[in-house]
Amino acid sequence: MNWIEALILGLVQGLTEFLPVSSSGHLEIGKALFGIHSEQSLIFTIVVHGATVLSTIVVFRKEIAKLFIGLFKIEWNQETQFITKLLVSMVPVAIVGLFFKDFVESLFQSNVVFVGIMLLITAIILTLSFFAKSKNKEISFFDAFVIGIAQAVAVLPGISRSGSTIAIGLLLGNKKAKIAEFSFLMVIIPILGENFLDLIKGDFVSNTTVGALPLVVGFIAAFVSGLFACKWMVEIVKKGKLIYFALYCLIIGLLAIFFA
Repeated sequence: MNWIEALILGLVQGLTEFLPVSSSGHLEIGKALFGIHSEQSLIFTIVVHGATVLSTIVVFRKEIAKLFIGLFKIEWNQETQFITKLLVSMVPVAIVGLFFKDFVESLFQSNVVFVGIMLLITAIILTLSFFAKSKNKEISFFDAFVIGIAQAVAVLPGISRSGSTIAIGLLLGNKKAKIAEFSFLMVIIPILGENFLDLIKGDFVSNTTVGALPLVVGFIAAFVSGLFACKWMVEIVKKGKLIYFALYCLIIGLLAIFFA
């Protein structure tokens, strides 16, 4: 992987991590187009995912600070409840990560047809959410767990994590702005946790041919594009225009299937 490919893939990751079009699916398609083997670019995938987590923290820094201030009051307030709901949402993806990690990683082998099929499923989910009638209700603990299941399913390349979690939240009748915030915050700990496990296992340095320059370029590209995409996505959810991304996923999914 050279620095130009890293720049393009970093931009793709930063934009698609927050837009409901599946960052993992687009990364796999991009790697296939560049002839990059997934098992040789694990470190790059981890680094650009870390960059988008950092951009999430920057965008929601005020909300995160407010949550911690409320948490340290040691009382069952709104902030403590919200954090608890975030933890509940992480249970399904933690189970997948602990018991099905090898199976999931086996799917990331530049299988573009599989990615295309999953993108079609993402298009269906986004379309359903477009017709959902919002009840403008707060996220409950049950909602948090169901949204967590959606996040666990979204480990499959081609299933959009942000798209599926936000869409399920909307189908459950949650407030648009709140579900967008919840969707982006709930992914921080799982990604950081996965990166930490890969670090202590040595996966950062094993089976990789990616140099330092592509990693730096990819990180910066993913971080900067992620900042813009995250802010943009919050506004898109508020306006309820996810249907356009459903059409995009439909087109890209069909192209991936028929031209793989």
